[in-house]
Amino acid sequence: MSDDAQRPIQAVVASGLRRRYFRERAFRYLGLGSLFIGLGFLAFFFYTIIANGYSAFQQTRIRLDIELSEAEIDPGGTRDVEVLTQANYQALLRAALSGLFPEVSERGELRLLYGMISTGARRELRARVLSDPSVIGTMQSIWLLADDDIDMVVKGHIRRDVAESDRRVSDLQIGWLDRLEAQDRVDLRFNSYFFTSGDSREPELAGIWSATVGSFFMLLVTLALSFPLGVATAIYLEELGPKNRWTDLIEVNINNLAAVPSIVFGLLGLALFINIFGLPRSAPVAGGLVLSLMTLPVIIIASRAALTAVPPAIREAALAVGASKMQMVFHHVLPLAMPGMLTGTIIGMARALGESAPLLMIGMVAFIVDVPQTPLDPSTALPVQVYLWADSPERAFVERTSAAILVLLVFLLLMNATAILLRKRFERRY
Repeated sequence: MSDDAQRPIQAVVASGLRRRYFRERAFRYLGLGSLFIGLGFLAFFFYTIIANGYSAFQQTRIRLDIELSEAEIDPGGTRDVEVLTQANYQALLRAALSGLFPEVSERGELRLLYGMISTGARRELRARVLSDPSVIGTMQSIWLLADDDIDMVVKGHIRRDVAESDRRVSDLQIGWLDRLEAQDRVDLRFNSYFFTSGDSREPELAGIWSATVGSFFMLLVTLALSFPLGVATAIYLEELGPKNRWTDLIEVNINNLAAVPSIVFGLLGLALFINIFGLPRSAPVAGGLVLSLMTLPVIIIASRAALTAVPPAIREAALAVGASKMQMVFHHVLPLAMPGMLTGTIIGMARALGESAPLLMIGMVAFIVDVPQTPLDPSTALPVQVYLWADSPERAFVERTSAAILVLLVFLLLMNATAILLRKRFERRY
């Protein structure tokens, strides 16, 4: 063939190669662009949550010089616990504030002045006296919890330079706060209430401990039910059960259940566990049962995949040396598949920890202050606590909502990291 005849063919091939390479580069750049866009949204999400929530881990406190008058706390000098508990600590706090601002005398101004200290301050003062009754009759300098609006001003979430009508704190209170700050009586300290107390109508007193304990009880019930049932179902379907239309029907339904919206499981739990079985509403045991229904398909599918990943040679070798089918499954196949089963279980539990829709359907959206002592006590969960705080109008609940999301994300990351470590630690390669 002549050179003139080969040139068009070479040109066509070169043109085709250029188009193919261009498409490959375009696809690669499109994938990279999608990746960077996703990472950008994720970074923006984390930035927003952290920026709004990190300040909740600190709380404003105001130092007051309080005269713990024996005539006010324990007139009889008996040091009886009941007498000390019933003392009027609010009067001591008000006297200390009036001593710092003696010029404040009008009733409305006094209400604003006393409102700068949290309603929980008297409980802190009472706890101080009960823990050490020897302080009665002395003058004590005590750092007490500030009101949530004052806390927002100190943290900069409520601006001081805007019109008084546009903020919840009056000009008088800002002036008094400036005087307290000039006297080194205002400080930001670690917010222990956020981690040690239950929910509260007052933002500065609200915490996640009650919701954390409720989530723990629910996950405990979920794990106790879904893990053995899920593993047993996977073993039966994969190793022991016959392959017929009934097992095929069960497998199809299990796969379909894994895609059912979580709120449907909440409706099922409401109808079954509460209306028929009469379990208490807002109880972790009811929430754990609902989450078990939702988690079971995930554990079954993951466990079956782990069993399938075990090489057939393991089964054949066990049967060849005289092991029964049950011995083959429990002595050889199951130990090798267990890391994958644990990984699927932890991932399913992590999904259950972040669910709120099914819990709302069974009444766990109730306002719960006390920390549950058993799975039968009224409780809430971390995702539901986030939902409740997000619906509150106070500005201080915004940072607590973000802080609770951060805590929930930490738990989810730890659970997923545990699943990865378990797989890396116990996984065997063939």
